[in-house]
Amino acid sequence: MEIIRATGKDLEELLLFYQRTAERMEKDGIRHWHWGLYPTAEMIRRDVENGNQYCLRSGGAIAAAAGITFGQEEAYDALSWTCGVHPGSFHRLAVDPSAQRTGLGRLMLEEIQRLLRDGGCDCIRCDTAEGNLPAIRFYEKQGFRRCGRLHWAEVPGDNIAFDKALTPEAPLWPVRMIPAFRCGAETPWGGEKLRERYGKNCADPRTGESMEASCIPGKESTDPMGRKLPDLVREFGEKLAGKYADRQFPLLLKLIDAREQLSVQVHPGDAYAAANEHGKLGKSEAWLVLEAPEGSELVYGLKPGTGLRELREACEKGKEVEPLLRRVRVRPGDVCDIPAGCIHAIGAGILLYEIQESSDLTYRFYDWDRKDAAGRGRELHLDKALDVADLNFAPLPVRVPETCGIHRVVNEERFTLDVIRCGGAERLPEVREFGLLTALQGKLTLEWENGRMALREGETFLLPKSAPAMHLQGGGSAALAMPNG
Repeated sequence: MEIIRATGKDLEELLLFYQRTAERMEKDGIRHWHWGLYPTAEMIRRDVENGNQYCLRSGGAIAAAAGITFGQEEAYDALSWTCGVHPGSFHRLAVDPSAQRTGLGRLMLEEIQRLLRDGGCDCIRCDTAEGNLPAIRFYEKQGFRRCGRLHWAEVPGDNIAFDKALTPEAPLWPVRMIPAFRCGAETPWGGEKLRERYGKNCADPRTGESMEASCIPGKESTDPMGRKLPDLVREFGEKLAGKYADRQFPLLLKLIDAREQLSVQVHPGDAYAAANEHGKLGKSEAWLVLEAPEGSELVYGLKPGTGLRELREACEKGKEVEPLLRRVRVRPGDVCDIPAGCIHAIGAGILLYEIQESSDLTYRFYDWDRKDAAGRGRELHLDKALDVADLNFAPLPVRVPETCGIHRVVNEERFTLDVIRCGGAERLPEVREFGLLTALQGKLTLEWENGRMALREGETFLLPKSAPAMHLQGGGSAALAMPNG
C-alpha cells in the first residue's frame, strides 16, 4: 500500500470515511471529534482542493487518511518546537474503524514521514486533543515528542503538540529553561526581587537564587514540559551538549537576589574539590551586576598585607574579620571575575547574574553573626576555607561597554561570558558545545531560519550544539555564557 493524493473523485468517499471515524470515536468516549463541528465537510473539501488531502487504500477502499502540509499552520508559529527549520505537518490522521489495530495507523504515519522527507522536510509536527490518550500513546510510541499546548477554536479543550526529526541533520531549537529555586532557610538573605522584577514562580519571600540552567541534583532546571536538564542531555546527546554529552555538565547559571549581604566565602579549585569533596568540580564564577542601590558594595578579596594567621585569628573571633575585608563599590553593568580562591560576598540590595562551574561547594568564613529563630548560626568551614583562599587576589570590577555589539567580559579557563547590547540585530557567535543565553533588559527576539522566540526579561535559553545560525533582533541586552576549552 502506498499513500496517494486525494482528488475530487475521492471526496464523497472521504466524507463518509471521516464521518464514520468521528462517530466511532464518540462511541468510544473520545469526544474531541464530532462530525460537522470537527472535522467538517468543508475542511475535507478544502484540503482536497488545495492538494493537501492524502489517503491509503486497502482492498480498493479508503482505510486511512490525513491532511498533509509541506510547511505548517499559522497557529504552529507560536510554539517552541524541538527541532527542524523545514517543517512538514499533518492533521486529522484517521484509520477506518473496521481496520483499527491492524497496523494501518503506523503504516500511514510512516508513509506521511516518507512523503515529507522526500519533499525536503527535516521535521514533522502535529497535535492531538489532550484527552485523546490512544493517539498520544501512539505518537509517543512512534518517537514523537511533546512540545507544548495550543487551542483550536473548533475543538473543545487544549491540544498537545508533537514533533519529530525526519533527518539526522535537523538542527535542535533553543530550549526555554524553567528554573529551580533556592529559598527559605537555604537563602535567609534572599528577597522577592526575582518574582517582582522577572515574574519568577517563587514560592517563598526569601528566594535568593533562580537556578536558570542547573544539573545540581535536586535543583535541576527543566524545559517547559517538565523534562529535567540532565534528562535532556541524555536524550539528545552531542546534538545538544557537544562533548559534554557523556561528561559532567560543566556550568551552572543563576540569578541572585541579595536582600541582605551574603556570607563571606570562598570556593575550592577543581583539584582540591576532587581530592576532598568526593570528586566534585570546584567552583570558579563570574558576576554581572544587574541592579544595585547607590553606594552598593561587594566584598572582593582581602586588604593588602593580610596574612593567613591574622585571618584565622580574626575569623575565630567573628566580627574582627570585618576590617580585613576589601570592599569595592559597584553599579549596574559591572562585572566581577571570581576565580576559585577569591574571598567574596555579595552586598545587600544587589541583583546579579552569576555564571559558574556546576558545583554546589561553598566554604564560609563568616556570616555577619546572623542567627536563625532558634538562635543558631549557619555552618562555617574555616579550615577548608583557609586551605583554598588566595590572600593576594585583589582585582577591580570591569565595566561592560555601553556601545551596541558583543562584548567579551570574561574569558575564564572554564567558561566565557559575552554581554550583547542590541540596537537592531546582532548575529550570535557560533555555539561551542552549548550556550546559555539570558535576556537581561528590553524587548528582544531570538531568530533563525523559519523560527523565532520572543525573550522575556530574566529568561534563559539553552542553545544546542546543533542549533542553526541565530541572531538577536530588537532593543536591549542579553548575556551569553559558553564552556571554554
